Amino acid sequence: GSCRRVDELRKVYIIDTNRSNRPDGEDEMDMLQTQKCAIYFSPWKERMHAIQPGDLVFLYGNKKGIIARGIATGVVEQGDYVNEKGLHIDEQNYMYLDRFQLLKKPIPASVINKVVEYSVVYGQTMISMEYEAGLRVWQTITKEFIYE
Repeated sequence: GSCRRVDELRKVYIIDTNRSNRPDGEDEMDMLQTQKCAIYFSPWKERMHAIQPGDLVFLYGNKKGIIARGIATGVVEQGDYVNEKGLHIDEQNYMYLDRFQLLKKPIPASVINKVVEYSVVYGQTMISMEYEAGLRVWQTITKEFIYE
């Protein structure tokens, strides 16, 4: 039989902080302050159920790059969402992240692409990445983008 290492089952996700819809950065600040990733509205928010405990999660700020990272708890919670159009009941799915860290400077798209050796298509709400590639991004952040 084939024995797979645990690592091979893990995945990596880049979650957009919704700056394109909220240029004021409200959603991004909420994620950073509460140490979570969040997705708003169907059909997007349902995708969060794909994220499993132990998966690596990066928060990506539009036009900035990866700004924070953490490890998925795997627990999807639902909450209300408020934007300039008002209150939206249960339209936010979110997940708290363990070992949450803010980067001292964003890791830009160009650097991410170089590390993973392909062009990642940004601007989507949630992007998945092979574990090996994502782990290289994690290690690059540890070496060069985290406060001492």
